[in-house]
Amino acid sequence: MSPEEKRLESKGWNEAVINDSWMVFKIMAEFVDGFQTLQRIGPCVSIFGSARVEASHPYYSLAEEIAYQITQEGFGVISGGGGGIMEAANRGAKRGKGKSVGLNIELPFEQDANPYIDKDKLLHFDYFFVRKVMFMKYAQGFVILPGGFGTLDETFEAVTLVQTGKSERFPIILVGSDYWSGLLDWVKDKMLSERMISPKDIDLIKLCDTPDEVAREIREFYQRSQLKPNF
Repeated sequence: MSPEEKRLESKGWNEAVINDSWMVFKIMAEFVDGFQTLQRIGPCVSIFGSARVEASHPYYSLAEEIAYQITQEGFGVISGGGGGIMEAANRGAKRGKGKSVGLNIELPFEQDANPYIDKDKLLHFDYFFVRKVMFMKYAQGFVILPGGFGTLDETFEAVTLVQTGKSERFPIILVGSDYWSGLLDWVKDKMLSERMISPKDIDLIKLCDTPDEVAREIREFYQRSQLKPNF
């Protein structure tokens, strides 16, 4: 490598380091904005699921009814702010006259916020990890409908925090036996049988199929446990 090439390589590296340093302030700003907004919302349940689900799909109406029933239990609803199941969740919360929170993420292919989010409870994020902290810190329950990699990421983040004692115990509910049974069977047949997890870890996840079951699971959990911040 010539001296000029080395100089250019060093310059590019130094610019990257400077950009990383300035990025810290942007990350801090997202945390501060999120904390200041969400610490005032009160008890909520986060609802996760695919953005690709159309309004005509049974999963959409299922998510909307679950969100509605959750508001009737006295909880607000937090979604990822976009379309599909996220939109259905906010729509159900709005129909139930509960708090409707959206944590939108800026993506290259443009995720627009859905219209059912309370105007003062819509937040925009550039960083997935900041957004996930908000999901985990300010929700007293997690309801997971069918989704893709992002949904799995959020699900196992919640399970890991409870499993490791980094968060208080809270309901983690998978909705849809047809969709999730294969995953849970694999967890039991592989992870548990090969001692990658403990038998008690299986109990951290509940499986439900109807809005009534979801609402009952959350209600009965908090008849036994005190509502408080997760961490």
